Amino acid sequence: MNKKLLLIFLFLFSLNSFSQRGIKIGYIDTEYILENLNEFNSISERLEEKSEEWIQEIEQKSRTIEKKKENLKSERIFLTKEMIEDAEDEIDLEEEELSIYKQKKFGSDGDYLLQKKQLVQPIQDQIFNAIKEIAKSKNYDFIFDKSADIVMLYSNRRHDISDQVIRIISRSNNRKKLDSRKDKREADEENMIEDTIGVDETSQNKNKLTEVDSLSEVQVPKKRLSVKELLEQRKQKNSNKRKVKD
Repeated sequence: MNKKLLLIFLFLFSLNSFSQRGIKIGYIDTEYILENLNEFNSISERLEEKSEEWIQEIEQKSRTIEKKKENLKSERIFLTKEMIEDAEDEIDLEEEELSIYKQKKFGSDGDYLLQKKQLVQPIQDQIFNAIKEIAKSKNYDFIFDKSADIVMLYSNRRHDISDQVIRIISRSNNRKKLDSRKDKREADEENMIEDTIGVDETSQNKNKLTEVDSLSEVQVPKKRLSVKELLEQRKQKNSNKRKVKD
């Protein structure tokens, strides 16, 4: 309460300081902004899916504990005192572990809130940067958050700049997507060029190999015979001719 009174006092003091030149005031609704950002909806869906998994685990463990309680109740008359105490101790331990697990997942410092904060923080930074951009370009003196602790008893809709914030963030995200697509397209083009160069080099190598094979297929000139070999060859021909005549 003291915090709210202090903020109101500071606001009224600021109004008095700016009264001579007039002030420009705006406000946003963070909840409305988040609900209308696709990025936040996607994050919320992923977080809810994870949360549902944890809830199912908790329910399964709870059913297991309840089943053990029922079994102990029905079998109690057949068990010794020591056996009953051991079974009760085991059930108590499992209930304590389940309580710790619940706190770990959904407590004030649990995984659910921590992951939500980590996932939402980048979007909150975008909202803050968009507000600064609007305040600077349109000369706002104050911009309040309707979703915060400050109680706004009345607010004129024309001072709400939430839609402007959404447009700035959406435009920025779309620009990033376009840049990402452009980078991917350029990378694909580079890969295509490299592949083309590789094909050309392979083709050139094949041509070189073909040329080598062609050269190897060229007939090798016959070996030149010596005089002695020529005489022997002539004798052999004459001998063959005589045999044919006979």
